[in-house]
Amino acid sequence: MADKQKFPSEVIDLPSEGKLEIKYMTAKEEDILTSQNLIKKGLVIEKLLDSLILTKGVKSEDLVIGDKNAVMVAARILAYGPEYACEITNPNTGENLTHTFNIADCPFIKLPKDVDGNNFDFELPVSKQKITFKLLTGKDERMIDGELDKIRKLGAQVIPELTTRLRYLITSVDGNDEQSTINSFVENMLSKDSLSLRQEINKVTPDIDLSQEIDIEGETVKVVIPMTVNFFWPDTES
Repeated sequence: MADKQKFPSEVIDLPSEGKLEIKYMTAKEEDILTSQNLIKKGLVIEKLLDSLILTKGVKSEDLVIGDKNAVMVAARILAYGPEYACEITNPNTGENLTHTFNIADCPFIKLPKDVDGNNFDFELPVSKQKITFKLLTGKDERMIDGELDKIRKLGAQVIPELTTRLRYLITSVDGNDEQSTINSFVENMLSKDSLSLRQEINKVTPDIDLSQEIDIEGETVKVVIPMTVNFFWPDTES
């Protein structure tokens, strides 16, 4: 931990209104990005961010997904600057073209003002049941992926992606926080209630907006900035 402090660092803002100290990328982090072992295991970004985060007691798996995305963008800006050239698809014609984005212009989607920590209340519109839910962290996402992978390996015809995610999101039902109660509730949740809950989650989830309006042949179109391999590994050609 101490050796990290030898490198320049910045304290960055997060969409969740928190702050985090991260150091500038070095050749050590570039080694992480090219590690075939980490690439095969799908751990490259997690290991990269853990190497960059200086704030004591915080790891990438502790961050909600929107904050994690913001750290990735901030780390990239500190390492290579805000200009990011990548290939995109014209949504109107389907043609591929190269465009240079300024990722420093990506705004935050912030938490609602009345939120206290990672705890949200919501009354379902049909059943009128009152639930609490949380935003998922990197650790939660990894656990969900692990559960779903085991189910796939067993050859199940239906992969319960939605209900598995809801089991991790919901923290209580009508004041009852027992996991067995939450599991049963999720399995029997009315579709309209499920849709309303997911819409509420999307509404309150902090993130960084990676969509931008750009001009293509005189026409303004909105595109999502793709995080390709060049995001952390720009073309070395001048």
